[in-house]
Amino acid sequence: MNPLSFPASCRALAVGLAILAASGVGRAQSGPPPGVVIARSPDPDKAYIGTPGIAILPDGTYVAAHDIFGKNDRLTDTTHVFGSRDRGATWTHLSEIHGQAWFTLFVHRGALYLHGTASRYGNMTIRRSTDGGRTWTEPRDAKSGLLIRGRFHGAPVPVVVHEGRIWRAVEERVNDEQWPLHFSSLVVSAPENSDLLDAANWTRTNGTVFDPKWFNGRRPGWLEGNVVVAPGGSLVNILRVHTEPRPEDAFGSTGGAAGIPRYEVGARCEISRDGRQQSFDPQTGFVHFPGSQSKYTIRFDPVSKRYWSLIQKITHPHEGRDWATSPIHQRNVTMLTSSTDLRSWREESIVLRWREGQILSGSDRVAWQYLDWQFDGDDLVAVSRTSWGGQNYHNANLMTFHRVKNFRNLTMADSPLDLSVK
Repeated sequence: MNPLSFPASCRALAVGLAILAASGVGRAQSGPPPGVVIARSPDPDKAYIGTPGIAILPDGTYVAAHDIFGKNDRLTDTTHVFGSRDRGATWTHLSEIHGQAWFTLFVHRGALYLHGTASRYGNMTIRRSTDGGRTWTEPRDAKSGLLIRGRFHGAPVPVVVHEGRIWRAVEERVNDEQWPLHFSSLVVSAPENSDLLDAANWTRTNGTVFDPKWFNGRRPGWLEGNVVVAPGGSLVNILRVHTEPRPEDAFGSTGGAAGIPRYEVGARCEISRDGRQQSFDPQTGFVHFPGSQSKYTIRFDPVSKRYWSLIQKITHPHEGRDWATSPIHQRNVTMLTSSTDLRSWREESIVLRWREGQILSGSDRVAWQYLDWQFDGDDLVAVSRTSWGGQNYHNANLMTFHRVKNFRNLTMADSPLDLSVK
């Protein structure tokens, strides 16, 4: 039964029947999750794992961190930091930070940093640790890490050093529209040899708000940008774009995104060399990026001369308009992709898969999402906000560690079996 062969008025019913046929709504996989469990939610019904970040210290120690979000006010906006001295096989809890959310974890000049927000939609802050994540500075004022007051948002996205400056993409909430229409995209930067805790050293670009007229969708908007050095040496900010259609929308993308498959539309903004201007051309700035419906991280590999990303591939991009069964809920297939030019992406290999190709619902309880990762020789090492029997796919109960071995040589033939098949 193909729901797309029905008239529009019947598609919602057909999608519902398809889900019932696909082994039930809200199904969770049994058995232990793939990878290594670093952390579990202390209150999985109300407190969920978010913002998984990973960094590698100069001595080879892995450091990973996550925050907590949800309905438990005591735990929300608390960040936990972990370390591993055996390449991710085992992990030790290093520290607990209150008033820290939505960060990027990174190493710069031997020190470890958390650049993020003091709370959800809170002030932009930065913290530094000189003992591997055990203790952290406190952002009390403009000299100690309180960078900009306002309502900011971010994710574990790349921090890039380029032409003497250190760069990261963030978003500012500039209105009270629905998510993600309230986001203004911008990039912040500082001289790479400056005191990163001093707000006076940081520069921000202008903010760019997504115009709903640019894309035919319900609440179209952008967030979680990746600052990347493009071929030729310019800086660009490649953003996730929310492209869920309204009932009245043609399924095909229109305007500057025409010809790009819905749910695979990314946006590319240009960044000036002085870090003060960000620009976007809606006629030329939309790019085809598989996995762009969910957060991703892009990094350049000097060995292969390619850009790499771990993305959530939507494997059933059906035309159904029922939110409960929208393809936006498909975070069940993690795929390794690469590109030479940031415009044409090649799907290299599946890394994790569960119920691939099926219609999922918002109450399904398996997902890998918000993966952050680093190069480690011939491997990629990653951490995931993982739901494995969580409250639902979005409200994750775990942070898990994963190693993608010999990533440069993988092909689709190396993809693992679907974890839903016993």
